[in-house]
Amino acid sequence: MARKSTKSIAAAGEVNKLPLPRLKKIYRETVLPKLMEEFKFSSVMEAPKLEKVVVNMAFGSEDKDLDKSMEDMAAITGQKPVPTVARKSISNFKLREGMKVGCRVTLRGDRAYDFLDKLCMVALPKLRDFQGLSPKSFDGRGNYSVGLKEQLVFPEIDYDSFDKIRGMDITICTSAKNDEEGRSLLKQLGLPLRDK
Repeated sequence: MARKSTKSIAAAGEVNKLPLPRLKKIYRETVLPKLMEEFKFSSVMEAPKLEKVVVNMAFGSEDKDLDKSMEDMAAITGQKPVPTVARKSISNFKLREGMKVGCRVTLRGDRAYDFLDKLCMVALPKLRDFQGLSPKSFDGRGNYSVGLKEQLVFPEIDYDSFDKIRGMDITICTSAKNDEEGRSLLKQLGLPLRDK
């Protein structure tokens, strides 16, 4: 039996489409109209949206840390991380130019919405004595950064198999022109920001 080409499969409508992420659906149906009304945008293209989520993890100098950190990050984000290297040598830190010092992942599109949903609904509520995120972590252009002290707040990391607690930095990049627009977007998407 001859295999069908991808063009004929797509033309026949046999390609299974993935369902729209829950948070993206919420953005389109409820958040976007509220933003249009709040900031008096004349076009939907002006309204801020989620562009990408960058997850960064640093680790020690041992090679086993590199492999385990990359495994953890791949499990958490669902995407293979890229190792980051030192740009210059610093003798006090026993760091040489070109050494692998961490790993990062850039999530875009549906994966960014899925990760943000998991962060807001699953990971952040598991933090001890969590009172909400600081509203001061915006960068002036609507992007928000948050640091987590341990990777165990994500359900993909098994308590029995992890070897060491590792922190990570998460940067949520939006198309907002200022912090006010970015804050409104992220609050309506479910990011638990404190008022003060």
